[in-house]
Amino acid sequence: MLLGDYSNCHRALASGLRGLGCDVTVASNGTKWMDCERDIDLHRRPGKLGGLMYALKMRRLLASRLAGFDIVAVNDPNFCELRPERLQPLFDTLRRNNGSVFLTSMSTDLAYLDMVEAADSPLRYSEWFVGGQPSRWHLANQEQWRQWHNPALTAYHNHFFNNIDGAVSVLYEYQLGMERRLGKAKAAYGGIAIETERFRPVELPERPEKIRFFLGRDRSRKLMKGSDLLETAARQVIERHPDRAELVIVENRPFSEFIELLRSAHVVLDQIYSYTPATTALMAMAYGLNVVSGAEPEFYDFIGEHENRPIINAPINLEPLAATLEQIVLNPQQIRERGLRSREFVIKHNDSRVVARRFLDFWNERRVANS
Repeated sequence: MLLGDYSNCHRALASGLRGLGCDVTVASNGTKWMDCERDIDLHRRPGKLGGLMYALKMRRLLASRLAGFDIVAVNDPNFCELRPERLQPLFDTLRRNNGSVFLTSMSTDLAYLDMVEAADSPLRYSEWFVGGQPSRWHLANQEQWRQWHNPALTAYHNHFFNNIDGAVSVLYEYQLGMERRLGKAKAAYGGIAIETERFRPVELPERPEKIRFFLGRDRSRKLMKGSDLLETAARQVIERHPDRAELVIVENRPFSEFIELLRSAHVVLDQIYSYTPATTALMAMAYGLNVVSGAEPEFYDFIGEHENRPIINAPINLEPLAATLEQIVLNPQQIRERGLRSREFVIKHNDSRVVARRFLDFWNERRVANS
């Protein structure tokens, strides 16, 4: 069972696991407004009454439809939209009523935050810290940082990490955090699963007359992803070259609608504070599009890719970011070839069956180790 989801990550992984012959159930809230597909809906209604009804629903499900699985992977230590003191007994029930319980590390948790805050952090920058100093996002969300470190949540996360069988990470950065928290034996890299067969390749022109930049984002996380700087940089380039580039912005669209809108792009602007491409970038690459996202050498080296490096690495400062986008506009003849290599990259590293095999091998390895 894959419990919880973000940005279709678990649902795409389920597709790959089913392709390998596994019986898989996805239980999630559909990532709220994204409305991703799931087998069991865990949507919570707002308000205190909604919270109470949700807690009762989870108790009932954990004793019935969410019990009896050989392997459970949760999307987050906070796999339910409840306070830590309510979460812990639900986690313990999940642990008790199933075989093995793993984390799919696909989001922020205290293991990741402890790593990026540490003086010896292996990352030069993140959404929370840049060069060892609090980032724009951090300074604008200091109360959120404090909430992440309140004693009840810290105690629960410690309990969670002390009682799972291991973790599989979908990003290089998260893998570093899991290894730091759990040790290398209990942490493995899986990657983000992409159903490559679902993304019919786009035929990009040999030399587009007008580059279409596409910025798809969650409007509540502009600072976190740096999409505000991506927008500003793109608009600066368009102002200098109005006949050679345009910008399309899409916000908070349901997943099925969003992936169709992606097809209209030449270049997808993803994010700037990541070392690695995430879901939007990888889906765009599956279409054979160009992407501007995280693509640091450390990431490529980590996955063993030394030849095909098609992702346009996004600088974290405005001036070099704008210069990077301008070079794309001034060299339209590179668009088609880079797009072809992008699809090759995703098929090799992120096809749902390839990623599912990594997950399954690690899960089985840990089950044997714990038996």
